[in-house]
Amino acid sequence: MLIHPQFDPIAVAIGPLRVHWYGLTYLAAFTFFYLLATARVRRPWFAQHGWERQMVEDLLFFGVLGVVLGGRLGYVLFYKPSYYLQHPGEILAVWQGGMAFHGGLLGVIAALAVFAWLRKRPFLEVADIVAPCVPMGLAAGRIGNFINGELWGRAADPSLPWAMVFPQSGTDLPRHPSQLYQFGLEGVLLFALLWWYGRRQRPLGAVAGAFMFGYGLFRFTAEYFREPDSFLGLLALNMSMGQWLCVPMIALGALIWGMAQKNASQR
Repeated sequence: MLIHPQFDPIAVAIGPLRVHWYGLTYLAAFTFFYLLATARVRRPWFAQHGWERQMVEDLLFFGVLGVVLGGRLGYVLFYKPSYYLQHPGEILAVWQGGMAFHGGLLGVIAALAVFAWLRKRPFLEVADIVAPCVPMGLAAGRIGNFINGELWGRAADPSLPWAMVFPQSGTDLPRHPSQLYQFGLEGVLLFALLWWYGRRQRPLGAVAGAFMFGYGLFRFTAEYFREPDSFLGLLALNMSMGQWLCVPMIALGALIWGMAQKNASQR
């Protein structure tokens, strides 16, 4: 049975300046996106439609806004609406923690829609470029969760070789290191599948639909090993909030992918 290493959350301290590991994982996420998206727009079918590196830089700017604003507002609305209704002054206090992927996703979708409108580009074309470039950023975020010892897993069989005690949980129960499960599933594996799938020209919207379906499925699975939020617990059908938020993602992703195939076959 392992014990969480209890990393110092501060990566670098220079005088009064404190750089946290979690902040560095966000920087890594945006760097991954820039490098991967720059490589992706060089694909012939995107380059022929006028995509270039400068447009990726603009996409990154819009994406950062979407992630930060959407992630925070998603946490407020999905997880603690009653608390923030009573403490509205804390809604923007992101330094206190509290970001939600599903809220960040909605924020990014809104940001991409604005970008597509300003650039007069099909929204699904923009989404197809972005989709394979996201999972490695998610992987970086899960490493940040693990370093912080947060979002730990459910109780595990002590005989499990990688079962781990998270002192931050307030118990000495061995748990699943669910952050690492999510790192592998929603991050590395999803990236590998989408990058492979997107290496060839696909029907408009197919890659974006595959991302929605794949992330929803992998996150839904990983949630069985992740401890539900203490202030919510398990909801209907013994499913967590994260799982319920994945259900429409899976359905929408399958619908978008199916419509992309249908539209391509009718041409």
